[in-house]
Amino acid sequence: MSDPLSPWGRVEAALAVLSVDPAGVKGLWLRARSGPVRDAVVQALPLGRRIHPGIDDVALFGGVDLAATLSAGQLRRSAGILSGAEPVVLTMAERCPPALSARLSLWLDGAGPCLVALDEGAEAEEVLASGLADRLGLFLDLGDIGYSESGAILLPADQIAAARGRLAGVVLPKGALESLTTVALAMGIASLRAPLLAIAVARALAAWRGEAVASEDTLRHAAELTLAHRGDLPDAGAPEQDSTPPPPDPGEAEAEQPQHQDDRIPDDILLEAVRAALPADLLARLAAGKAARAAKGSGGTGAARKGNHRGRPLPPRPGVPGSGKRIDLVATLRAAAPWQPLRRRSPDATRLEIRASDLRLKRYQETSDRVLIFAVDASGSSALSRLAEAKGAIELLLAQAYARRDHVALIAFRGLAAEVLLPPTRSLVQTKRRLSGLPGGGGTPLAAGLKMAFDLSLQTRARGMTPTIALLTDGRGNIALDGSANRIEAEADAQRLSRLICAAAIPALVLDIASRPQAALQRMAASLGAAYVPLPRADAQRLSGVLQAALGA
Repeated sequence: MSDPLSPWGRVEAALAVLSVDPAGVKGLWLRARSGPVRDAVVQALPLGRRIHPGIDDVALFGGVDLAATLSAGQLRRSAGILSGAEPVVLTMAERCPPALSARLSLWLDGAGPCLVALDEGAEAEEVLASGLADRLGLFLDLGDIGYSESGAILLPADQIAAARGRLAGVVLPKGALESLTTVALAMGIASLRAPLLAIAVARALAAWRGEAVASEDTLRHAAELTLAHRGDLPDAGAPEQDSTPPPPDPGEAEAEQPQHQDDRIPDDILLEAVRAALPADLLARLAAGKAARAAKGSGGTGAARKGNHRGRPLPPRPGVPGSGKRIDLVATLRAAAPWQPLRRRSPDATRLEIRASDLRLKRYQETSDRVLIFAVDASGSSALSRLAEAKGAIELLLAQAYARRDHVALIAFRGLAAEVLLPPTRSLVQTKRRLSGLPGGGGTPLAAGLKMAFDLSLQTRARGMTPTIALLTDGRGNIALDGSANRIEAEADAQRLSRLICAAAIPALVLDIASRPQAALQRMAASLGAAYVPLPRADAQRLSGVLQAALGA
């Protein structure tokens, strides 16, 4: 018995199988972030037409070509991408909406030859829809493969053609389907597609390797490629339940004993091969992602858009409808009206002629949600009063924030580090509960507070929000980023982070609550490109008013 496939050997085997029998294995789920390893694998794929999660039904299945119809004066139809016989590549597959997943699943169940799902998900909930994942025979995760472990992928065209010629004559050993089905059942895989896809992968892999009868190693490798990511592996140390039937009558044993039992691969060997195929935490991550996606999709109606964007109408622009773009009928008629005398074939014609150049599309000015990030100095003897002021200002802002779609977050820095005490929220009830009883005292890690605010700003911006940092401190930073009590190094770290925040174009506001204005905070505000507001005796009401005036609320 040979060893399991190495991570890069699994990549080479999957690409070979996909090249030999794309219609039989139905496709590949490729989970990887952007990088040189992913680029090398994508270049070796049998790529076809690319689609994105926002594609519309006309582009997929075909329909009326509006621009061609208006130009020709008679009905013209366009062919859809799914009507062809070439593979389809779904980019950003982790964002595939349920409607598109259902359409692609029906296509794969019918005449669909092959789908390659490029999953670039970074979070646990960002995974491929379960309906599509169930229909794709192959799975690859490149997250644990370093560039030094990768290599050249050689799939010569003549070798692929020879393997396709051998595919029809490949024979599987007796009991192969029964063994793969038993392993799938032991892993808790309810779908019958899994063992059928494993058989297709085994036949294609045997044809690639030049085997007339699929070997035991080929079956084990097919199980690694097909079954490993689909279910939960049983505990290797747990005793298996004895589900064997009672022994038959001695007189019937010889007559009823199946001859092919000696030819079957033991199920525990296949299970061990599947167990060794993927990293131990990959199954947990995929299961968590599927559960999060299912929870997000449950519950009936609700907002399906991410980022909570809103907008106001803008002047329309010329274009062709599709992918969610809508025609502005009034603007289209207004654009076509001056040309009607020239387009009419006779003076008495009353028909309105609209051409593709007349079409106008609706546009909106989208405005993302705003999040105000409080970075509060919770050190020293006045920490309790500063925190009380910040709590009161947060509650006052949140009480008026719903109509403006504002969020508020709170970071406290004290001692040697900073921490997020309140993640971005619009819930006033949750805010009051999380803000009660916050501790204070210790050193002043001002640089750590700025770094935490900068990181949180980048995270919220990546989710489509607009962050603003409000720094509430007296300016006496004495703890450097490495945790050392060095005032000079701490000020240098704070200035460096201020320049990073300014370079990232993150709006900021510096609130100096010292008894007299601090020159160090004025220099920091200049580095941040932020407004500097001295508030030696600020209460919650005044602090909230200053913030609303500075933010234009």
